Amino acid sequence: MTSPSRPAHEHRPPIHAGALDYARRVPPPSGEYEWVYLWGRPLRFMHWVAAICIVLLAATGLFIGKPYFVPAGDPESAYLMGWFRFVHFTAAAVLVMTGIVRAYWLLMGNRFERLPALFPLKRRDLRNMIEVVKFYLMIEPEKAPKYLGHNPLQQLSYTGIYLCAVLAVVTGFAMYGQSNPGGLIYTAFNWVNPLLGGAPIARFLHHVLTWVFLIFIPIHVYLALRADALERTGTISSIISGGRFVEAGEHYVDAES
Repeated sequence: MTSPSRPAHEHRPPIHAGALDYARRVPPPSGEYEWVYLWGRPLRFMHWVAAICIVLLAATGLFIGKPYFVPAGDPESAYLMGWFRFVHFTAAAVLVMTGIVRAYWLLMGNRFERLPALFPLKRRDLRNMIEVVKFYLMIEPEKAPKYLGHNPLQQLSYTGIYLCAVLAVVTGFAMYGQSNPGGLIYTAFNWVNPLLGGAPIARFLHHVLTWVFLIFIPIHVYLALRADALERTGTISSIISGGRFVEAGEHYVDAES
C-alpha cells in the first residue's frame, strides 16, 4: 500500500548492478526521519577553532621553515618573519586551549564524545572494521554497518590525528623553549630534544607532522562532503547544528551503548 505522504508515482529508483541506492529521494516530512543529537556545543566550537588554528599553523610553519616569499627591497618586510612567528605561536596557544576543552569533554561529553568513542575496542567494532574498509573501497558498500557517531575507521583516524597534534605541540614547545634557556617552557619541554636525539630531529619531526595535517585535511573534507552528497548522512550539518536526521526504524550499530 502506498504511503499517504508520498505520491503513488514517486518511488526510489531501482538499484542497478554494481550501483548503490545513494541517490534515493528524501521523502517529505512524514515521520520517516528523526533528528538525533550527537555533538555538544563545546565539541563543535573546539572543532572549528582547531580547524582554523591548524590551517594557520601549517601555512605559517612552512614559511618559518623555508620562507616562500620575501619582497626584495621592501623595508616593511623586515619584520615579516616576526609576524609569521607571532601568528604561529598564537595559533599554537589557542590550539592547546582547544585541546584542553577536548580532553575535558572526553570525560564529560555524551557517549558519542567520551573517550571510549575514540577507540574501536568492542568486538562488534573490530568485526565491522573490515566491512567499513570495504565500504570506502567501494567493495560491497551496501553491506557496511551504519553508525550514528564515528565508525571504527573514523575512530582510529581521529585518535591518530589527536596524537599527531599532541606530538606536534610537544616538539613545537621544545623548539620554542630554546629561545629562552632556563625559562618555564624550556624547563618543561627540554627533555624532548635529548629523547628524540637532538633539536634537529625534533624540528624534522615537527615538519613531517605538518604534512600529516596537510594530507589529512583534504581527505577529511572530501569524505565529509561525499557523505553528505552521496550517503545523505548530514555529516557537515551535524558538526554545525549538533545532530542529524536519520531514517526512523533503521538499525545503527551504536544506537545503544
